[in-house]
Amino acid sequence: MAGIYIHIPYCRKVCYYCDFHFTASFRDVDPVISAIIKELEERKHYLKGDKIDTIYFGGGTPSAVDFVNIKAILEKIYGEFTIAENPEITLEANPDDLHPSYFKNIKSIGINRLSIGVQSFIERDLKWMNRRHSAEKSADSVKFAYDNGFTNINIDLIYGIPGMSNEEWKFNLDKFFELEIPHLSAYHLTIEPKTVFGVQKKKGKLTEIEEEASVTQFEILLEETAKRGYQHYEISNFAKEEYFSKHNLGYWKNHLYLGAGPSAHSFDGTSRRWNTKLHKVYIEKAGTGAGYFEEEVLTKEEQFNDYILTNLRTMWGINLNTIKLQFGESYALETTKTADKYKEYLAFGPDIIKLNNKGKFIADRIASEFFTDVNEESE
Repeated sequence: MAGIYIHIPYCRKVCYYCDFHFTASFRDVDPVISAIIKELEERKHYLKGDKIDTIYFGGGTPSAVDFVNIKAILEKIYGEFTIAENPEITLEANPDDLHPSYFKNIKSIGINRLSIGVQSFIERDLKWMNRRHSAEKSADSVKFAYDNGFTNINIDLIYGIPGMSNEEWKFNLDKFFELEIPHLSAYHLTIEPKTVFGVQKKKGKLTEIEEEASVTQFEILLEETAKRGYQHYEISNFAKEEYFSKHNLGYWKNHLYLGAGPSAHSFDGTSRRWNTKLHKVYIEKAGTGAGYFEEEVLTKEEQFNDYILTNLRTMWGINLNTIKLQFGESYALETTKTADKYKEYLAFGPDIIKLNNKGKFIADRIASEFFTDVNEESE
């Protein structure tokens, strides 16, 4: 099975923390959508005939464009690829875009999963992040989704916000539980250099919270979700049984995926490629087979490092037998030695190595300790 990701790079407003590729100008929507359709047609063999079981519209804000654009892209996907029965089709949406007619339209074209960018149920924090919607709309959007027949719903929440107390973080989580949402993506606020917050930090106008406070809020997240029966199946993701994100699991389990649209990434098992962020170039070149993307063929070491980075983030961890089969006995031996050095951050099962709660907070740091030097064989 494989997945398709569509990057819709439009937002009505600039969120001060966002580091994803987007534009607040909608002047070139139609040409970009046409280019995405051309790219999908050109790359219909990229996934090597694998059935498509997940389709994900991300961004940007896909709900900010007219649903007929989403419909046109879906029709092209169904026309060019082999689609599995009952695929998971996700649409990222902002609360302020969700109204009864919009729900009706997206449901009619097959969208069956919503990922709603709530971020917070606290008015002060929404204004600070420059979000368009209100705290009331955050909750109402979820209620409206249920009322209009959507049950497979995720919301995003952000913690680690300067000035956010532990009680306020618990308030956000309690609101999530109260709404009985089956999936939560919870992210610690990260200040990226090229964002508005990044500029404020550089000027000394913004200070990130202390690590101790971050750890406490992460521990609250783990404790509260566990008490209510949510599976912590990936570092930032929590879900009830049967509601894991199939699309994101494909990334973490190294399945093939095709990414179409400006800045979208793809993986065919041995190589990665990524599209240009420049809309003019993308519009002119998409569908021609060249000139709008870069590509790299992964070495064995890089494939191993990718396996560690993605799988160690999940509840299933890394499998020593899988490492032996895919990479060889020496890789499994080195993995075991590294695990013994960092066992205070790890949990162990038969041939399985996973992060414990202490390790989850520094997941990327621990994963990097398992990496193999990509230049090892050439030295």
